[in-house]
Amino acid sequence: MKYSFILFLTGIFIFSCQKNGNVTLNEDYPIKRVDVRNVKLTDDFWLPIIHRVQEKTIKYALEKCQEEGRFDNFLIAGGQIEGEVRGKMPFDDTDVYKIIEGASNSLISAPNADMEVLLDSIIEIIAIGQEEDGYLTTWRTIDPAKPPANWVKVKEGKRWESLDMSHELYNAGHLYEAAVVHYQATGKRNFLDIAIKNADLIVEVFGEKEGQINAVPGHQIIETGLLNLYKVTGRDAYRDQAKFFLDHRGGNGFGPYAQDHKPVTEQDEAVGHAVRAVYMYAAMTDIIAMEKSKPYQNAVLDLWNNVVDKKMYVTGGIGAVHHGEAFGDNYELPNLSAYNETCAAIGSVYWNSRLFNLFGDVKYNDVLERTLYNAVIPGISLNGQRFFYPNPLESDGVYEFNQGALTRKDWFDCSCCPTNLIRFLPAVPGLIYSTNENTLYINQYISNEAEIQLDNGVFRVSLETQLPWKGKTVFKILEAPSTIAEIRFRIPGWARNQVVPSDLYSYQDSLNYPVVYRTNWDSNEVSLDENEEFLSIERAWSRGEEIALEFPMQVRKVKATEYVKEDSGKVALEYGPLVYAFEEADNPDRMDDLKLEKEYRIHFNSDLLGGVNVLEGETGYKAIPYYSWSNRGLGKMKVWLDQ
Repeated sequence: MKYSFILFLTGIFIFSCQKNGNVTLNEDYPIKRVDVRNVKLTDDFWLPIIHRVQEKTIKYALEKCQEEGRFDNFLIAGGQIEGEVRGKMPFDDTDVYKIIEGASNSLISAPNADMEVLLDSIIEIIAIGQEEDGYLTTWRTIDPAKPPANWVKVKEGKRWESLDMSHELYNAGHLYEAAVVHYQATGKRNFLDIAIKNADLIVEVFGEKEGQINAVPGHQIIETGLLNLYKVTGRDAYRDQAKFFLDHRGGNGFGPYAQDHKPVTEQDEAVGHAVRAVYMYAAMTDIIAMEKSKPYQNAVLDLWNNVVDKKMYVTGGIGAVHHGEAFGDNYELPNLSAYNETCAAIGSVYWNSRLFNLFGDVKYNDVLERTLYNAVIPGISLNGQRFFYPNPLESDGVYEFNQGALTRKDWFDCSCCPTNLIRFLPAVPGLIYSTNENTLYINQYISNEAEIQLDNGVFRVSLETQLPWKGKTVFKILEAPSTIAEIRFRIPGWARNQVVPSDLYSYQDSLNYPVVYRTNWDSNEVSLDENEEFLSIERAWSRGEEIALEFPMQVRKVKATEYVKEDSGKVALEYGPLVYAFEEADNPDRMDDLKLEKEYRIHFNSDLLGGVNVLEGETGYKAIPYYSWSNRGLGKMKVWLDQ
């Protein structure tokens, strides 16, 4: 029987009220994330982005999965329908898992009965494709000797052969990640049990005992998936299996491309496929939190420093090279041919969020913010249905950078980026706050109302910000613990005259005025020192109190270190957390003559690109936020201008 549930999609709306699963993960980090379910966005910038994903992109992606046979593959594998494997990638199954994860994150913050029923239908289809012993990779089950069309990198054979490219363990990782979030959202075990059955098989098959396979995945993510399964089930075997996969890298013959050139504790330079790398670094950070491993910690800090010191674009994007979707050499940061895969940016956010919750250093949230605004959301169009796979910093109208296209595409044969955006964006509210005992951290400035549990009681708060367009932010106490608590407001790097926490990029100019704040019990404004990374206030709080912050906003001129030859003699523009770009639509017939101007006027245009601040030079050249480019058809673009 062929399932035709997709027609049901037309009746889905994500916003209604119904009780959800209320399941939380056991956290090993000293600083804890505040769960998405406890944060209600009210933000004029971020809420429309997330709404588009919920209302349009999820539906659109499910239709694409139906059209390209993603669901059919599960049914063919389970003998429900006949046919050959459909699709072109051995990891096509993960598109379905990532959509479930994104929809589940939506259910956590905005429960919806219809969406929950739809997910149950999809999970039923996935269960049909799972083999009796728990194995779940549909193309192998359908015909082990016939990989998906055009995927010549996998040899014909049986299970677990060609692990460098078969993606069987990568498929499992996304299965686990999605199943845990679905369980958190609904409290239902239907998807979790599928994941557990598969994970138990992995634990049985891979290891050092006689009869086991002593090997690791070619594409990492099973490690964080197993660790999340461990957190929700308490089964030590899953944690140990993740550690096994990490500890046994360095000798499987996969090479630097898959970070298999050295043991993970000896790696100090980010190399190879950027997405694989940051997923692995995130898992290593989880292990540090769980086991306080000093060798892992030293390696992770060395790797982060290498990325931020030498291998990161001004947008926060990573992975400079098209060949291998990889990190380049130190300071190899081309603009026209920059890869900057959207998935890599998302992986960087996951990693930096973990690092902050491990160490509490503001620099990790500074990198996260830069990446979020300038490397993640450029990947999705303003209508939620067109996408970037790579994200270059220049387009000449000739080089087809986006998987054979000069502009955004409506889908890809390898559709990992669109579905990764779906899984990630509804979880953005979980990046705003963290807690540690009786300390509340404000990490990202996104308007919301939240209920936050500290050791000594509950905070109910609201945060109202005009970012990224203006610098005013007001934090209000709606309910407070009865004893002393500390609130720590991150002062963004761009408000402290720091582009990134290294000398890779720097501002040519200094801010004209400092960060200031005012409390309702003291009407005088207080200026913060440029080096203060947090505004920290510790006291007994009362309902009705508020703190108002004003972040300095002016056009900033950014230069790269002399070692980045591609940017020699060039300058990029920023305003607040946003990197800007010059696009042909605003500068027709002038793109080849663009030069840096002395002054730029800022004005908000509510009718342009959903409403943006425009930077306009004295001669009429205009720049828009980089994230918004390529929403008006083909055209040239530049981030870096000649001085």
